[in-house]
Amino acid sequence: MNDYIYGVEAEQFSFLRVPKVLLQHESYKHLSAEAKLLYSLFLDRVGISMKNGWMDNQKRIFIIFTIDEIRDCLNCGRGKAIQLLNELEENAGLIERRRQGLTKPNLIYVKSLIRIIDENGNVNFLKFGSETTRSSKIEIQEVQETDSNNNELNKTEKKKTEISFLPERGMKGMEEVDRYADFFRKSLDYSSLVQSNPMDRDILAGILALLVEVCSCGSRTIKIAGDEKPLAVVKARLMELSADHIEYVLDCLKENSTRMRDTKQYLLTALFNAPVTIDAYYQAKVNYDNAHGSC
Repeated sequence: MNDYIYGVEAEQFSFLRVPKVLLQHESYKHLSAEAKLLYSLFLDRVGISMKNGWMDNQKRIFIIFTIDEIRDCLNCGRGKAIQLLNELEENAGLIERRRQGLTKPNLIYVKSLIRIIDENGNVNFLKFGSETTRSSKIEIQEVQETDSNNNELNKTEKKKTEISFLPERGMKGMEEVDRYADFFRKSLDYSSLVQSNPMDRDILAGILALLVEVCSCGSRTIKIAGDEKPLAVVKARLMELSADHIEYVLDCLKENSTRMRDTKQYLLTALFNAPVTIDAYYQAKVNYDNAHGSC
């Protein structure tokens, strides 16, 4: 009989993150639970590929995850493993397999949950709630072509349609900047963040400016914590941030008593890592409070 988990014992486990959009968005509700779990395993393996520099000439990350590994992880037969791979590739378009040869395992390209390429080759983004208590309704929302400073208008004028969140081809200069600024104001519920954290108004403005600057820059790579990462990877991570992630970064800034040599780089690194580190951070705080008898 398994025993209960006590105190810091919870930290001994490593956890697999299952994206909420995979469970809630209509585009993926037809997928089986096993296929969603396998996709989450693939996402976890992507991080290892990034560290190993496993990319093709177009900077697209691939992973190697054999049939035998799938069978071992999911405790299933070979036929079931192949069925799940087909489900992810043919039914959902979430992976793409490339053959290397008879004696070599297939390369698997894990595709984005939020970036969708339509039949004309245009890139579109699924827009969904920020996964906070502020907004749990999932929908596809149009980025409005309005004054980016008019927050009340942005809140009320929302049309349910599918549209590219990336700058349109030929869009340059301030139009591109405004497009990203509008996206982040909506996805982060920026006005509510400012109201909830009035003393951090300037920091929040800096965070918004940094997110827009990175996503609208023209370079192919960007430095995160001293490592050059593909800009496409960094943009995809930043565009998944929620209001909770921003408040977590604010907490980290307040607790960091050391003098930062490069505030901008520290902030960018914290934002990029937030989706990965937020759960462990708050769990550690809970464990600390429990250990010291805090209410």
